[in-house]
Amino acid sequence: MTITDFSIEYDAINRNNTFTNGDTINGRIIVNVSKETKIDSLVFIGHGRAQVCWSEHYGQYSHYTYWATEKYYNVTHDILRETRQDVPGTEVIGKGRHVFPFSFKIPDRKMPSTFKTSIGRIVHKLKAELKQPMKLKKKAKIHFTFVSKADMDIPGLMEPQFGCKRKSVGVFTPGNVSMDVHTKRMGYKQGNDLKVNVEINNCSTRSVKPKFILYEKKSYFAQGHRKVCTKEIFNEKIETVASSDKETVTKVITIPRELPPSILNCSIIKLEYRLKVRLNITCAFDPEIRLPIVVLPASEVPVEFEHPNQASWDIDTTEIISGPTCGSPTPLWSTCNVPLLS
Repeated sequence: MTITDFSIEYDAINRNNTFTNGDTINGRIIVNVSKETKIDSLVFIGHGRAQVCWSEHYGQYSHYTYWATEKYYNVTHDILRETRQDVPGTEVIGKGRHVFPFSFKIPDRKMPSTFKTSIGRIVHKLKAELKQPMKLKKKAKIHFTFVSKADMDIPGLMEPQFGCKRKSVGVFTPGNVSMDVHTKRMGYKQGNDLKVNVEINNCSTRSVKPKFILYEKKSYFAQGHRKVCTKEIFNEKIETVASSDKETVTKVITIPRELPPSILNCSIIKLEYRLKVRLNITCAFDPEIRLPIVVLPASEVPVEFEHPNQASWDIDTTEIISGPTCGSPTPLWSTCNVPLLS
């Protein structure tokens, strides 16, 4: 094999190794050859897109696969042309290690953050393609973590949220229970405290126990169909409110710093959060109120150091997707007759 190594690497700009809208990624394409070699072209590609794919079963023997894609950018640079500054043609490189630098500016527009589950993914990656005379094209790739800037234009983002509910306890038990739920706003950065105030008026003969639940809701859209997965992030009960009592309770929930920011700017994948306040009542239907919560990315980490991140030569290799499944129907990327994002 003439080419012994073909890889692409980039420099990190912060300790989290993340990038956002408008950032510039500097890196290099590395080509190691064992002898003098001809190259027709060497191309750099910056690529970002989303894809969903899942299967639904209808009866014992039939199922249908739904899929969709959404592209955000596909930027290419002819590295050899930029290096030699003349018309395209065959380039001859000598034996040894050759480094071709590149600089790529991420488009400064609204795009969703990196996201991966077994059903859908949003990927941002850097690729290199090398073409030689009479040989298969060689490809190298590396993913980078893109975190979208906080979108402060979301309607109601910084406005107080409120919900109220009144419910009769039961047919054979007189009285009713009411609750009013208030939060200061809808949007919170990672690591912020979410303060919830609940006014409970228990005009019944039963005690009630408030319960606070913060959960995520992932929605996938394809070909007119939707698949939804939910997962609890926080679940806690507090002290009981006695019969014929009126009380205002407060709960502070810290948004985990590692919680992914909400994704509301992708047409085929949405990541949303909800706050659910429920009153547990023995032998009765539990009233509950749900309020939307938007998780915003924390402040960007200042530039501190550079650290190379490298991916090796990869021809026709598909990356394994990890993530939670959510029961039947079973997500089967391997059965989708569509190109996988890799």
